[in-house]
Amino acid sequence: MASSYSYPELFLAGFIFTLPFLYEKSNVFRYYLKFFLYYVYVFITCTILLPVVLLYPRDVTNLIVASRFCRYASYIVGIEWELRGLENWDNEECFIVISNHQSSLDILGMFEMWPRMKRCTVVAKRPLMYAGAFGFGAWLSGLVFIDRLKTDTARQLMKKATERVVREKTKLWIFPEGARFNKGCIQPFKKGAFYLAIDAQIPIMPVVFSQYYFLDSQSKTFEPGKVIITTLPPIPTKGMTRNDLEALSDMARQQMIEVFNDSSKDLARQIKVAV
Repeated sequence: MASSYSYPELFLAGFIFTLPFLYEKSNVFRYYLKFFLYYVYVFITCTILLPVVLLYPRDVTNLIVASRFCRYASYIVGIEWELRGLENWDNEECFIVISNHQSSLDILGMFEMWPRMKRCTVVAKRPLMYAGAFGFGAWLSGLVFIDRLKTDTARQLMKKATERVVREKTKLWIFPEGARFNKGCIQPFKKGAFYLAIDAQIPIMPVVFSQYYFLDSQSKTFEPGKVIITTLPPIPTKGMTRNDLEALSDMARQQMIEVFNDSSKDLARQIKVAV
């Protein structure tokens, strides 16, 4: 008796049945699948939320709404977040927020924090602006997109963004390392964030993500894991001039390195106790 199933149907059924085996046995498959599910979930959520954020274009509080839904991507990929120092967000001041940058997963940690951060936006690379519904939704939510290759234009955009930060009492989140780096340390900082803070005489707010021990792009490892995010007390810049820029940058980076090392060790102890 001839089979009632076509070859494509049989192939699809076989592929579906092998998925659990591949997920369990292949680091590479698990790595790419988790990132795929993360991006697809955020993309679909942003698409659904577009009519909502269109009501308030370029309003940074749209990010609070988006975060309430996008944060569930953390459960899909198996990341737990522990938030420390949230009391430092309990004010209406404007800040230049700086943090280390290890992966595109950082945005999931930020989604956990946005309801507490309230009025906070982010400096992002311009190509993200063209990432479909995500990019359009991010632009509608007040993100500042800059082209790092066009230095003069980028500086003008950052200056305007800082003026808006002061005017609307908002926080501006910048990754001063300039690129993602997940090798167990914090890279030297570019100076843009510190120029802005000194020129506007507004505080620097350091935020530190502990090491992503569960993630390795070289070996294509992406296991379930936990991250500690620590918000440090603001560093005032009142009275500082550009002559103080180097000292301010070094001070902030040194504080962040100490917290990065301590929180990463704390996380290692938690894992050891759990095992």
